[in-house]
Amino acid sequence: MWKLGTLWFSLRKELALAWAMLREPGAPMASKLAILAAALYVLSPVDLVSDLLPVLGWIDDGVVAVLLLRLAARWMPGELHAALKDRVTRRSAR
Repeated sequence: MWKLGTLWFSLRKELALAWAMLREPGAPMASKLAILAAALYVLSPVDLVSDLLPVLGWIDDGVVAVLLLRLAARWMPGELHAALKDRVTRRSAR
């Protein structure tokens, strides 16, 4: 059960980082578009694997979202990404 808690904590942290990247005026537009594409893919009823297949559909959504979020992070300038990550980490420690 503790692995689910760890997964949930990591997911919350990644979502907070994605939100910070979206709100950052200095973030490249390509990063912001990748984050929006990840959100739209997860919310969209059109998927590579249908969500009617309970586990496979959810895994599909998760994998595509993670890949798009990593792509967004790769397109961010290194120092800006590190600063945003540090800000999110400090906020979640409160």
